[in-house]
Amino acid sequence: MLWNLMMKSHVECGLVDSALLLYKKMRELGVSHDCFTFPIVNRVVMLLGGEVGYAGMVHCVANQMGFGMDVYFGNTMIDFYVKCGAIDHARMLFDEMCQRDLVSWTSMISGYVSEGNVACGLSLFNEMRLELEPNSVTMLIILQGCCGTESAICGSQFHGYVIKNGLLYDASVQNSILRMYAKLGTINEVEGFFGELDRRDVVSWNICISIFSSRGDVVKVRELFNDMQGKVVPGVETLTLVISALAKHGILSQGESLHCLAIKRGLCDHVLQTSLLDLYAKCGELGISDRLFREIPHRNTITWGAMMFGFIQNGWFNEAVGLLREMQASGPEPRAEILRSLVDAFANLGALKLGKQIHGYIIRKSLYEGDESYTHLKTSIINMYIRCGSLSAARVCFDRMLVKDIVTWTSMIEGYGSHGLGFEALKLFDLMIREGIRPNSVTFISLLSACSHSGLVTEGCDAFCSMKWKFGIEPDLDHYTSIVDLLGRSGKLKEALAVIMKMMTFPDSRIWGALLSGCRIYSLRDVGEYAAQRLLELEPDNAGYYTLLSNTQASVGQWDEVEETRRVMSEMDLKKMPGWSCIEAEGRIYGFVSGDRSHHQVEEIYEVLECLCRMQ
Repeated sequence: MLWNLMMKSHVECGLVDSALLLYKKMRELGVSHDCFTFPIVNRVVMLLGGEVGYAGMVHCVANQMGFGMDVYFGNTMIDFYVKCGAIDHARMLFDEMCQRDLVSWTSMISGYVSEGNVACGLSLFNEMRLELEPNSVTMLIILQGCCGTESAICGSQFHGYVIKNGLLYDASVQNSILRMYAKLGTINEVEGFFGELDRRDVVSWNICISIFSSRGDVVKVRELFNDMQGKVVPGVETLTLVISALAKHGILSQGESLHCLAIKRGLCDHVLQTSLLDLYAKCGELGISDRLFREIPHRNTITWGAMMFGFIQNGWFNEAVGLLREMQASGPEPRAEILRSLVDAFANLGALKLGKQIHGYIIRKSLYEGDESYTHLKTSIINMYIRCGSLSAARVCFDRMLVKDIVTWTSMIEGYGSHGLGFEALKLFDLMIREGIRPNSVTFISLLSACSHSGLVTEGCDAFCSMKWKFGIEPDLDHYTSIVDLLGRSGKLKEALAVIMKMMTFPDSRIWGALLSGCRIYSLRDVGEYAAQRLLELEPDNAGYYTLLSNTQASVGQWDEVEETRRVMSEMDLKKMPGWSCIEAEGRIYGFVSGDRSHHQVEEIYEVLECLCRMQ
């Protein structure tokens, strides 16, 4: 029919409103409809928003014109209802159909699977088999549903059904089975089925490479890729998967080879370019990474984020801030993950001014309010203020948050503890309990640490006991380390040793290190020697623990032992990693270590330092 052809042409050209006007004109002129008219109208309605009410109107008109019982029309209506999210309407129509073909059953099964109701989909599949045998399209949907069941047994059963009914010849079905086993995480079945395939297309290889990449098995990824090249031509997706796997492990050489291959074959896909950018950034080649970033014509949030993460991971914080400003001026709004990474970086550096700038930007833009990521972002901001020493600003942010999760409460408790305000941490913990928030394992680590830094021995011991008896949380090594540190700092070293001896788990080096630190403070020789012996048995190559032992020996006047410990360190070539500090000045961050002379104004810096020393 000419009218159907005209409407269909308008829809395919994107002129949906014009197609709807054509249908209205058709009705006004009294032009007769056929079973193909209403599917086109359904498509128009779907493209205009796809509301269930409009679908019902189309259905009523079709019934009035005598097309309600037509199988083709019924199938399109089922598909329409499914896409509108009205699965109950679709099932009602399906049950009312006098005649149903394979498309009817497959559409209905697809509806259930797509909305996550796999049980109903599988039940309908079994019912269908009493009337019709499924084809490859039906099996593709069923195999997709098996991924939702998370049952390898269910997947294996349908795999057997496919073989029994001679549907395994279809490459799409083969790949769907492979994808199903991959999503179920049954790696042996993936390898076994992949090895049995006579014909493997690029999709088969990509699925196999993808699962090993997600498991971090870069050796297997490289092996598969090398084997693949002699059989099929790897596409953009293949290169992207392999490059991403190489990036996670910092393997630059093969990544460069794949970059050359992509250039040689003229592959410049946006996702591929972003994965290359990420590879070079993670391997420390930020110059190349930045050049690739500039060459990408249309950058999305993922591209900006990859470059930003690259700067942050390599400590190029000034460049990261500059990129954020560039993004604000010409790019999309930064994702919450990008802002969180920047805020966390500034927290670690103590860069309060830069952290405030990010906070101000989030407030001005009202970013992510009402979103789950907003709570995580605000928690990072609270942590940034705490780490930068601005506890009052952290508490203001905390109090203004309408929704606080356990991570937010724990961060604030930890903040009070790190600033020596143990009583405030305990008060906040009590408030959290009254608010109905149940503490977790990490909350108690923060609370015990707060008590330790404030010398609140009784309160800390009470909190440690309440973990198990009141909240049902079994203490782990972190909790035992905290309670040993608490007792050690307060001079109760024999009690701390008794706690270690009663532990249900084997004490690690952190626990013995906490005890040895207490012995250094209170010059307790016998317990210190025992702790040092246990400590060096666990980590004989840790320079930091040798330094701690040397300091403990010095605190009790064991100078011969100090000399012996330092001699052992020298013979083993053990050197403690030097600490470093940083300063924020005029919007930039400058890092330095002891005796550092790398700054371009080093002479002026040391002149000022000498002046300050003379003023004492």
